[in-house]
Amino acid sequence: MSNTNRKNSEDKRTKIIDKLIAFQVYKSEDKHLYELTLPELETEYSKYFSNCHPHGEYSSLQWNK
Repeated sequence: MSNTNRKNSEDKRTKIIDKLIAFQVYKSEDKHLYELTLPELETEYSKYFSNCHPHGEYSSLQWNK
């Protein structure tokens, strides 16, 4: 892997970790975030945000039946 690709991967990894920490996600299963690989972090990020609606805690979007 070239130095540029490695730097880009590390930057992306750091950004994902920062986003997860901002939402108080510190571990995935029994591993700390910094122990995870980039693909594992991407999976954890997508898992967390697919279940999380940006306005979920405010119940701003409610459908009437």
